Amino acid sequence: MSSPAVPSVLFVCVHNAGRSQMAAAFLTRLGGHRVEVRSAGSAPADTVNPAVVEALAEVGIDISAEVPKVLTAEAVQASDVVITMGCGDACPYFPGTRYLDWKLDDPAGQGVDAVRPIRDQIEQRIRGLLAELGIEAAA
Repeated sequence: MSSPAVPSVLFVCVHNAGRSQMAAAFLTRLGGHRVEVRSAGSAPADTVNPAVVEALAEVGIDISAEVPKVLTAEAVQASDVVITMGCGDACPYFPGTRYLDWKLDDPAGQGVDAVRPIRDQIEQRIRGLLAELGIEAAA
């Protein structure tokens, strides 16, 4: 369980191969040790989308070693904030947990040119989330 001083955020999308991986990577980079970060998928893919890996590498974030993870009720229950990105009804609901749904294009099957604007939208949302949590984004 996370301590109240360190909020825990879980990002969920269907395959945990694109949007949720980008969001977790940006929150890890910008929030550092001041936030606990998880990501998962309701039907995880075998690998992270290569265009997502490339788009993040362009901004200095290496997620080449990441693997999609399955969504568990325990991960949701252990999180203070759950951010869904097209997870549908697969995400379990627990009272007391804050839920947000971010409408973002799905990078699945897209090339890096289509992924860049999604990446940039996610970075801006992460910066906004950090501000809401009272955490200053790292440089």
